[in-house]
Amino acid sequence: MPFDTELTRRLGIAVPVVQGGMQHVGYAEMASAVSNAGGLGIITALIFPEPEGLRQEIRKCRKLTSKPFGVNITLLPALVPPNYEAYAQVIIDEGVKIVETAGNSPGPVISKLKKAGCIVLHKCTTIRHAQSAVKLGVDFLSIDGFECAGHVGESDITNFILLSKARQTLKVPFIASGGFADGQGLAAALCLGACGVNMGTRFLCTVESPIHHNIKEQIVKAQETDTTLVLRRWRNTTRLYKNKVTEQALKVEQESKTGEFSEIAPYVSGKRGREVFLNGDPEYGVWTAGQVIGLINDIPTCKDLVARIEKEAEDTLKERLALVKPAPKL
Repeated sequence: MPFDTELTRRLGIAVPVVQGGMQHVGYAEMASAVSNAGGLGIITALIFPEPEGLRQEIRKCRKLTSKPFGVNITLLPALVPPNYEAYAQVIIDEGVKIVETAGNSPGPVISKLKKAGCIVLHKCTTIRHAQSAVKLGVDFLSIDGFECAGHVGESDITNFILLSKARQTLKVPFIASGGFADGQGLAAALCLGACGVNMGTRFLCTVESPIHHNIKEQIVKAQETDTTLVLRRWRNTTRLYKNKVTEQALKVEQESKTGEFSEIAPYVSGKRGREVFLNGDPEYGVWTAGQVIGLINDIPTCKDLVARIEKEAEDTLKERLALVKPAPKL
């Protein structure tokens, strides 16, 4: 039975599940597989060094699916930042109407997208940042709990609290991100006030995910304790899969006398992380993974995964509703 939430209605999808933007992963093949399965697939804009590359990927995705899909733009600190507005212009020119944004100072990009009639989902790790995003006119908030992969923020608030706080304080619909892998999680998020969930690590471990099969098998073997946090010293805290390289990075972070980022930079290189997904060696470099790796036990197709999540969520909600019994008549 299709779900009917604010997310499914506004985005035109059948199941309230979003495949979040993922560097080195969010290509057309991945996004289209999720969209064809009934969720919302997302292309990651900054995979492509130039906006023109994103244009070609959007066109490829259109050939692979007739369903809605989106594009992610993440604004991160950089010595030479990308031309974010040029990427946004490509999204607008190509007629993509759903955009996931994240990162620092997104105001100008969000404003440009909204003027063009795009639906904007903005990722936040705190309620304070969410409230700021509401003022920028975003349509949905993606509330990112401390369990998530990648940039976790500096507040360390897990989703059980964060989602309830969002329900109490926000006037804009929100989805839950970080720690979701199954239908029970989706049901819980809906009960806490979310209108859907965002999943990254779970989609990373699917047949269509464009990473080496060895890494998918490593995720299946992993426990929820197999991630670690780095870069807290520089207030850029990031959750990564725990391996020899992250251990070396942490050692530098904890023991550096100067606090110069250049000392740790070789260990947290994105280039080495990309090679992990290509060569299949989980120890070669750093790669992002959420604590949800402890809940992932298989490598399904996106179609099977989304269908399973839909059924599990429906069954879970019905079972829990059955716990409420009419009061006995006196």
